[in-house]
Amino acid sequence: MTFGRSLLSLWPLDPDATYLNHGTVGVTPRAVFEAQQRWRDRIERHPARFMLRELWSFTGSTADGPPLIRQAAAEVAAFVGARADDLVFVDNTSTGVNAVMRSMPLASGDEVIITDHAYGGIVTAVKYCAERAGATVRTVEMPYPAFSASECVDRIATALSDRTRLVIVDHIAAESALVFPVEQIVQACHERRVLVLVDGAHVPGQLPLDVSAIGADFYIANLHKWAMAPRSSAFMVVAPEQQAMVHPAVISWGYGTGFVREFDWVGTRDPSPWLCAPDGIRFMQELGLDALRTYNHDLAWRAAQTLTSRWNTPLEIEESAVGSMVSVMTPARCGTAKPDAGALRDTLLHQHNIEVQVHARAGRVWVRVSAQVYNDDGDIDRLASAI
Repeated sequence: MTFGRSLLSLWPLDPDATYLNHGTVGVTPRAVFEAQQRWRDRIERHPARFMLRELWSFTGSTADGPPLIRQAAAEVAAFVGARADDLVFVDNTSTGVNAVMRSMPLASGDEVIITDHAYGGIVTAVKYCAERAGATVRTVEMPYPAFSASECVDRIATALSDRTRLVIVDHIAAESALVFPVEQIVQACHERRVLVLVDGAHVPGQLPLDVSAIGADFYIANLHKWAMAPRSSAFMVVAPEQQAMVHPAVISWGYGTGFVREFDWVGTRDPSPWLCAPDGIRFMQELGLDALRTYNHDLAWRAAQTLTSRWNTPLEIEESAVGSMVSVMTPARCGTAKPDAGALRDTLLHQHNIEVQVHARAGRVWVRVSAQVYNDDGDIDRLASAI
């Protein structure tokens, strides 16, 4: 398989655009869209039968075996290294975090720890739930832009106290794109009997994933970013000993019937993004999953080197901290603050037809390049020249 812009026709992207932002909301391949439409056609042929007897059932089984939602969950669980009975579908990572936070028995004086790399939408939900319970949220500053995995673990371990009830950490940070040592962080927290929630929004499809080996109490990740599923499709894995505590943010017919059934039915909705998540996995496997990941990583790392060289900006991270995304500091003339980042992002789109994530951090403006197999070095060169 030859990767690069020759594969662009497999996605419904504008061929005249330079799309370096796969990580923000994902791009669904045409083949997966077609699979999704087949599911929708099947639903509409006999909607009540499908929704109440095939997708999900009050008895927990159907005439043909496990409900369809459980069959899809089993395929996703195998892909991410989890037990099917521990995995449920949610709309997105934010939905899963809300479910955990609203279920946590927090009290006045309790503490939730996050890092300064946490995704803004997650931070908002965490602060909302903590404030309602009288708990506090502490933010641990991570090393940046120079990055040290061991220092990340040490800073979180040092921040733990007798009041800490939950630590929330990114597996791959949304803005900085850094890969965090989550397995070691989980181990350090569990030694102090502190629960850990890992935000893996960007991981499935980007990195090999073994949720069971990581050992987090809660692992939540999107399938509609790097795993090629349609929006909105995500999963949450909850350790068996925590499942009785966790309930969906929307309570419906499944309440009181067990963790899996409670999340499998939260009211009438379009289940096709979940049902064709296995099609997204198969699409990647047909391209060659190991080759795909290698290509994307190598392109992202070359992008970091090319852009810092062209812009004369520092590159202070090790290759081991990079997956298929990388954040690169822009020249000083691009500004220092959030409005500068917004202006640059819009200029790149409207004047150069380049879509890339741009943000402000540590007193500078950064671009986060997402490398996908429909990209190549020419896309990186266009970005370098535009800025």
